[in-house]
Amino acid sequence: MTDTQWWRGAVVYQIYPRSFLDTDGDGVGDLPGIVDKLDYVARLGVDAIWVSPFFKSPMADFGYDIADYRAVDPLFGTLADFDRLLAKAHALGLKVMIDQVLSHTSVEHEWFKQSRQSRDDSRADWYVWADAREDGAPPNNWLSLFGGVAWKWEPRRGQYYLHNFLSSQPDLNFHNPQVRAAVLGEVEFWLKRGVDGLRLDAINFCFHDKRLRDNPPKPPEKRVGRGFSPDNPYAFQYHYYNNTQPENLAFLEELRALLDRYPGTAALGEISSEDSLATTAEYTRGRRLHMGYSFELLTDDCSAAYVRDTVNRLEAVLDEGWPCWALSNHDVRRAITRWGGTDAAPALAKLLNAMLCSLRGSVCLYQGEELGLGEADVPYEALRDPYGIAFWPNFKGRDGCRTPMPWTADANGGFSGAEPWLPVPERHRLSSVAEQDRDPDSVLNAFRAFLHWRKTQPALVLGSIRMLDTPEPVLAFVREYAGEEILAAFNLSAAEVRVELPFVVAESLDGHALPAGMHSEGYVTLPAFGALYARADRIAVSSLLVGEDARRAGEGARA
Repeated sequence: MTDTQWWRGAVVYQIYPRSFLDTDGDGVGDLPGIVDKLDYVARLGVDAIWVSPFFKSPMADFGYDIADYRAVDPLFGTLADFDRLLAKAHALGLKVMIDQVLSHTSVEHEWFKQSRQSRDDSRADWYVWADAREDGAPPNNWLSLFGGVAWKWEPRRGQYYLHNFLSSQPDLNFHNPQVRAAVLGEVEFWLKRGVDGLRLDAINFCFHDKRLRDNPPKPPEKRVGRGFSPDNPYAFQYHYYNNTQPENLAFLEELRALLDRYPGTAALGEISSEDSLATTAEYTRGRRLHMGYSFELLTDDCSAAYVRDTVNRLEAVLDEGWPCWALSNHDVRRAITRWGGTDAAPALAKLLNAMLCSLRGSVCLYQGEELGLGEADVPYEALRDPYGIAFWPNFKGRDGCRTPMPWTADANGGFSGAEPWLPVPERHRLSSVAEQDRDPDSVLNAFRAFLHWRKTQPALVLGSIRMLDTPEPVLAFVREYAGEEILAAFNLSAAEVRVELPFVVAESLDGHALPAGMHSEGYVTLPAFGALYARADRIAVSSLLVGEDARRAGEGARA
């Protein structure tokens, strides 16, 4: 693997700036706080950081509503602070990826301020505008992901504008070539500055159906499994026309051509469509995105069978594309809570981090997962997320995963000298970096040990994958690279299990910092939340593959 392909098999640490470290005493994290903690991040053994939005914004959606793509919001610091962050990260051997939110802007962006003035403005067609129906109703039935119709009336133009998210986040009109050129210019500003990669937010939302056709209804039995609360009407439709349009493919190729002019840069797309795995394959095919990730492993289905099926379904459609996996991010409940962790949470956290980092592809690890943090219970009066406020109490929003990083057990977790923008739970402070740093058996130290061990196993970084047909609660697969095959088996339960596996072990591998399983006479015994990593002499491939779907598992790694 060359340095220009550093992203293959990389572990990318996601930093949510508001909640990382506050250095100026306003209760909100900032870029200097990230700079101060980069040594900690580098010591984890990750390869890169992904910094969530820090751009100028009215913060209606906490930075995902951008008012100026090229300016750092004063809440987070200055452009000089970002340059210091970039320089220090590179000095520590860390690549830097930044969020780019291309499909929409804030209503405070100068482009929108011009576009909304009149239908004759030079930027009149830069956003998605449409006339009302004869009865004054919106032009079609499209819905916002945050609830309600996806159209807002603008009296200055006498038209509706489209917003797939908040009404303060109008959608850009990517059918206009001037918009595409302008957006690529904003991206190139950061490439020239030296960033190594882009995490592309909601990248399949750039284009809309030009005919504005209604989305068809979705039957009740099909409304589950995509991360929406059951009372969100967004789940009541098939979203065939408000996103994931075929025209997006040509734009991704334009974006890739831009990135290719900056060797060593990479793009990771966040994809949420009606068939996110198929879209991921399509968006990473040819000269498009380098990597794609979706929400499949961010759901509440935490069975071994579900993980196995998800990986197999992606591998079956993925050609030369490269996957990226995540169990948590700033939009979903933390992994430990979703996977049912209670008193055994530290052991489960160690296992989940290792399992995630053993799948084929790259990995996004959200800040705090290396500590095994669970979801915070944020009371209604402390909520800041408009999504959670709108859907309370059935859905409590995203604040529970966005609470500040606990650096110490002190008040506010060492995050800030002022009252933090979100409360720091006591149980998080008891699991702080300082507390875990001095505990050799902590989740934090286990994570560090695992990542450093992983770097010595090329098969776990770059190898193909073959899933094994194992009973619950065991997830098992084989990674293969350059003729070496490594078995990885995980017990997702709090009880010891014994399963049959048809392979011959040359040697068990240690150094992975997990409770180690044992192999004897064709059986594997795994302790509670334990794992077995083993080098195999021979594997009966026909016995291990789970159906035809897995047949192209290694093609992406070999491309």
